[in-house]
Amino acid sequence: MSARRLAAGNVSGYPQAEGGGIGLSGPARDGYLTIRGGAGGIAVQLEELTGGAEKLDSLAADLLAAETEVGRIGEQLGMIAGAAPWSAAPHIAAVRNSQWSLRLVRQEMQQLSTRIRDCRREYELAEWRADAVRFLGFAGVADIRGSMATMAGTGVPDRSSVEGLVSTLGLESADTRRRIARAPQLRDLLMGFLRPRPLQLRQEETLSVALDSSPAGLLERVRLIDARGAGFIEILAVGAGPARTYVVVVPGTQAAGSRMGGENPFDEAGIAEGMFYGSAEIDAAILSALRAAGAEPGASVVAVGYSQGGIHAMNLVADPRIRHEYNVGYVLTAGSPVAGINAPPGVGSLHLEHRADWVPGADGTPNPDTRDRVTVTLGSPPVAGPGEGGLGAGHSLSGYENGARLVAASSDPSLVSTTAALGVLMGAGGSATATRFQLTRSRELPRRAPATEPRSRERGLGGR
Repeated sequence: MSARRLAAGNVSGYPQAEGGGIGLSGPARDGYLTIRGGAGGIAVQLEELTGGAEKLDSLAADLLAAETEVGRIGEQLGMIAGAAPWSAAPHIAAVRNSQWSLRLVRQEMQQLSTRIRDCRREYELAEWRADAVRFLGFAGVADIRGSMATMAGTGVPDRSSVEGLVSTLGLESADTRRRIARAPQLRDLLMGFLRPRPLQLRQEETLSVALDSSPAGLLERVRLIDARGAGFIEILAVGAGPARTYVVVVPGTQAAGSRMGGENPFDEAGIAEGMFYGSAEIDAAILSALRAAGAEPGASVVAVGYSQGGIHAMNLVADPRIRHEYNVGYVLTAGSPVAGINAPPGVGSLHLEHRADWVPGADGTPNPDTRDRVTVTLGSPPVAGPGEGGLGAGHSLSGYENGARLVAASSDPSLVSTTAALGVLMGAGGSATATRFQLTRSRELPRRAPATEPRSRERGLGGR
């Protein structure tokens, strides 16, 4: 978007030393990575600039008071000496020059504060224009060429083109969710047999595993739990004692061998539950799984999900039932349309998207740019691993694992900050305890949609 690089002079995000323009830097780039949000994101730059303007205003007010006082002293000295304020007497001239110096500094501070506020207004206007252009479905020549080249190489739409199409149709996920939430009966009618149904939860095994606690290592756990079988999730217990962290691993869509709306909660119908029902039944099952895995109230929780699993992971950390019982600290998603789901303030999140992957664009809008939320767009050539590529090579889990390794090796401030936050929760890795559960969707539809039931409703092992 054009607003991502706005400048009236420099683009460092800070004032120039000699009265130059004020600017904001757009998304940072590090090789194949384009980074948006986090410690170096535009939202943080705006916070810092606005805070700086407020401090400058306060200092200017103090200088004005000092300037006024010095002027009063000069007048009194002139009265005592019987001289005019413009007298050349050394002591009167010194006071007068001090007043002028204070005035010049005050005026410079006020001008700098004005330029900073002008920068913010320019940015907000540019954002409005960019949103309007995206809503109307227009794209720059460079964007169109890039999308066409990507689609020619992969055979499927890219993220940018799908995001623009969804936005043009007025189907942005956040707005669509709000509209649907206002008409739950109509939603249930439209969803029909795709409506969420209660889940049975069965604990299958507990084993010790060697854990790579990096973002790439956590995405590898998604691959392993997906290979375990249909409907499986994994709860990893990392560390010991009060500092133990529990990692919830949720797979992507499991369409092969599954009947849509059948027993597997991660079939295509699971996407509808995540997008339109807030993963209500999935969240309830994961809450029971955390308890069964030994997670005590107040324990730290990290959620990891790929594709559909990323939607459930974001809904999990946003669910008040989970946050009431556990300290949700971080969420990692890959290839997931999660722009319309907001984690609470203070919960770190890292979202991996690929330029050639249309799935993250299905929500019709970019992820929010906030201090806690970092979105990385991968621009590396998409390569699908064995058995991957059904939705295009850009959506392959292998590609996202490779991108996660680049993230961990990057020196970008936003990525250093977010990976450090994950490291605090995960430690150095090593041995972990993995408890695996299988979720099975019941045959009977609930009498009421999950969204209309009390949020405190919980279901234990075996669907109790």
